[in-house]
Amino acid sequence: MRPDTWSRWCGAVRPWAALPLRLFVGYGFIAHGLAKLVRGPDVFATTLQRLDVPSPHVMSWATILVELFGGCAVLFGAFIPLVFLPMTAVLLVAIVKVHWAYGFSSIKLAAVTAAGPQFGPPGIEVAVSYVAALTALLVGGAGPWSVERYLARRRE
Repeated sequence: MRPDTWSRWCGAVRPWAALPLRLFVGYGFIAHGLAKLVRGPDVFATTLQRLDVPSPHVMSWATILVELFGGCAVLFGAFIPLVFLPMTAVLLVAIVKVHWAYGFSSIKLAAVTAAGPQFGPPGIEVAVSYVAALTALLVGGAGPWSVERYLARRRE
């Protein structure tokens, strides 16, 4: 492909780059929030207490709400500047309190048994990827098919 053709193609699809990020991050946060809600906020609070997180019951609910509402906001491309900090804070706590001790890689093949592959605890890779994606959405905008774009057009 010629460089000028590549540049035109990239220019045409660049606005759409935010869409897969929104789908990935939004769905991921919603899935984690729902899992915590289904297991019960008290179960997650016990985990937070063992990790020495202050006010574990309050932080349990705060985390679940950030994951659910923040995930929905990102998925639909709405209020990203407002949800960026709380979502990033949740990720930073997870990085420091849970994943840091296990290094970078999110996939650690420990063994292959008759039952299938067995994996060790994940490192910081996925959480850092979420932070990077949220930062890209904050800086680059939510892109097409987003509430942000819809509201901007209505204001014009």
